[in-house]
Amino acid sequence: MLTFEQKLQILDSYPELERKNVSLGRVNYQYEQSVYDKKTVAYRLHPNGNGYVYAGLLEGYETDDKGYVNIREFTEQELRTLLERSIRSLSVRDDREADELDGPLPSDSFKDTPGGLWRNADGAVLTLKYEDDLWYIFAGQSLEMVFETREEAGEYLAEEGFVPQKK
Repeated sequence: MLTFEQKLQILDSYPELERKNVSLGRVNYQYEQSVYDKKTVAYRLHPNGNGYVYAGLLEGYETDDKGYVNIREFTEQELRTLLERSIRSLSVRDDREADELDGPLPSDSFKDTPGGLWRNADGAVLTLKYEDDLWYIFAGQSLEMVFETREEAGEYLAEEGFVPQKK
């Protein structure tokens, strides 16, 4: 079982989630870019190790009546997988089953996203830059990939599990 501090550290590693301290030492995390009214991804993380993550749009999880999964006994990998799937399920709205959202996000969701820093769940950072009519992705100072369009760069980043880092 992960400690409260370990769970907070994992959740803090997702720049798209906003931490909200609530009563009795508990913490919630919200996903403000949610395309649904539902914005709370992590709910009532408690210093005793208990807490919940939203999985109401996902298959394969036993949820309560509000769509939350108890994460008290989750491993780090189980928690990261659930968080990534939860965020992704709240990122797109279409007729597909939420369980199909394990793939990349549609490229349309990246069309208006500028270059800049992108981070994955492990904390790795890539930099997206536009120069000379091409989109460049750098890992540190090393060139990772080059794309002709912004959409291709966004698809690649999504497939690799990266999301834009909040400024």
